[in-house]
Amino acid sequence: MLTISEDAAEVIKVVLSGNESPEGAGLRIATPESGDVNEGLLASVVAEPEGNDQVVEAEGVRVFLDQQAVSVLGDKTLDAERDDNGEVGLTVRE
Repeated sequence: MLTISEDAAEVIKVVLSGNESPEGAGLRIATPESGDVNEGLLASVVAEPEGNDQVVEAEGVRVFLDQQAVSVLGDKTLDAERDDNGEVGLTVRE
């Protein structure tokens, strides 16, 4: 199951609060409409998970994964890191 680091949870909390999300909202990670995971995964703020989404709750946040995202991220850790410009973003670690 995907692990969410404390740092990633803090980033997600900021994103959710900035979008004035309803209670219970979370970050949904899903494959693009083409269904090709090689194109990358998409993250969006949503009010609730979709039917077959796996829900991961940790550090006070919820992350929803579609079935293909589960197969890609299932044994990884969602973390946060600063880029060269000092901006914080989410990253996936082994």
